[in-house]
Amino acid sequence: MAAGGAETTLQFGISLVPATESLDRIREVVGAADEAAIDLVGIQDHPYQHHFLDTWSLIPTLLAETRRISFLTDVANLPLRPPAVMAKAAASLDVLSGGRFELGLGAGGIPDVIAGFGGPRRTPGESVEALEEAIDVIRLLWSDERSVSFDGKYYRLDDARPGPHPAHPIGIWVGAFKPRMLRLVGRKADGWLPSLGVLTRDELRAGNERIDAAAEKAGRDPDSIRRIINLQGAIGKGPAPARSELPVGYLAGEPLAGPADWWVETLAGFVDDGFDTLVFWPVDPEPGQVELLAGDVVPHLRRSG
Repeated sequence: MAAGGAETTLQFGISLVPATESLDRIREVVGAADEAAIDLVGIQDHPYQHHFLDTWSLIPTLLAETRRISFLTDVANLPLRPPAVMAKAAASLDVLSGGRFELGLGAGGIPDVIAGFGGPRRTPGESVEALEEAIDVIRLLWSDERSVSFDGKYYRLDDARPGPHPAHPIGIWVGAFKPRMLRLVGRKADGWLPSLGVLTRDELRAGNERIDAAAEKAGRDPDSIRRIINLQGAIGKGPAPARSELPVGYLAGEPLAGPADWWVETLAGFVDDGFDTLVFWPVDPEPGQVELLAGDVVPHLRRSG
């Protein structure tokens, strides 16, 4: 169910780190997810990481190698990717894949590193303002209008021609953690995309409440906003690797770990908290983890949902 209580289709995904040295493994895991009862694959977007493949190059490659599964940027780094060009790329991927792309979007959480890579150095407040403008720009360029203009503080359009039109209504799912960003989600976004480990369980619940309040204040139905959560961990009897043993690209905090029935119970709790899209982030990305998720966890949650 959505945070406000309306029925929403329960979806399941996996999230992957685009490490160059893991390309063969990434392809194996994505292939297993495409064959299984998994809806989405999320790919991180950190262009400044020298050992990461470019996310906007990897996703179309994987789309071409799969038949069914959808992909999302988890989340796209706005300061290093102009929103007008991002809108064009997202719509193109959606058309080329037959409607299998969603846009996770972030304001850019490491300003010094972003500036070192040639991006703008923005304060937290400026980052929120720029993200709000970017959502407007992207939506204008997905519209049916013949031409569009936009005069913002950070972004401009002057008689720009939208196109191509996405094959389906692409969701703009915002990675947000602080109150001002959460209010922006409630006002304008199609979904909220946080990660357990960056926020605690209590903070996630409070975030859903803040988004609901902001949506209602803006005259929006809170149930129209998807709630997507990244959960890193390992499915099985053994413990997950300690934080110190994880490669670059993983979250702070200890990963979740337990057998399949423990994961069923744990994920059901997040559904009860209002999340309708559960994205498993395997600390050991291999096809067996996808098979356990799809075979031993997802069916129980779909039946109960």
